[in-house]
Amino acid sequence: MTEKSSKPGTVLVVGATGSVGRHVVAEAVRQGYETRALVRDESRAGRLDPGAQKVVGDLTRAETLADAVAGIDAVVFTQGSSYGDAKAAEAVDYGAVKNVLQSLGGRRVRIALMTAIGVTRRGSTHDWKRRSERIVRASGNAYTIVRPGWFDYNDGDQLKITPLQGDTRHAGSPADGVIARHQIARVLVDSLASDAADHLTFELVAEHGPAQDDLEPVFGTLDKDPAGSFDGVRDQANMPADAEPDSVRRDVGALTAHL
Repeated sequence: MTEKSSKPGTVLVVGATGSVGRHVVAEAVRQGYETRALVRDESRAGRLDPGAQKVVGDLTRAETLADAVAGIDAVVFTQGSSYGDAKAAEAVDYGAVKNVLQSLGGRRVRIALMTAIGVTRRGSTHDWKRRSERIVRASGNAYTIVRPGWFDYNDGDQLKITPLQGDTRHAGSPADGVIARHQIARVLVDSLASDAADHLTFELVAEHGPAQDDLEPVFGTLDKDPAGSFDGVRDQANMPADAEPDSVRRDVGALTAHL
């Protein structure tokens, strides 16, 4: 039987006002976390759960994140840029993760990172999401990386939470798999206090059937990422680390210097 780790106290949600981030904020509050929502403009964050604290910062500017990361025990990343915008993908999908990790200055936190199913398919702006996964793995923190399928395309009775590994579905359509936003949020938040979910990378879809009451057995069926690997277990070796942009290699070097 798997055992849950000690539950972190204060959770920062990055991308809190997004379509998944709002659900993560509400789920973290529901589960009893002291929840901190990173927002660019507090006056425009009225749809967030009132039980969350709003903290102002710009995820693309590390110098604005000191208040956001102060005293946190965990961070959930749900931010995302528009598909196909390479500049935004570098600044948001990758840059926000880099900036938070740098702002922590080597202090250890639990991480849950949302990327996307199909992230290992080359030749798209998803390369920057994959790089965000890599710097999380390189950071030395406990982590869970979740690659959800298409949001809210599931049928009403399609709620069985189903993780996959190897990222083999590359249709670029809901045929790759579907999952409800609120279920993505639950998986991300549930992972924070789970030893079984530590060092996992998986795609997330829903199959027909009811949602499980307890996700620990679900996490426990999965293979953990190999120690020291930049990629998820069973990912294609199609993005050589030594061929990464110089800026990314410098970021990895800066993060691993804290280990």
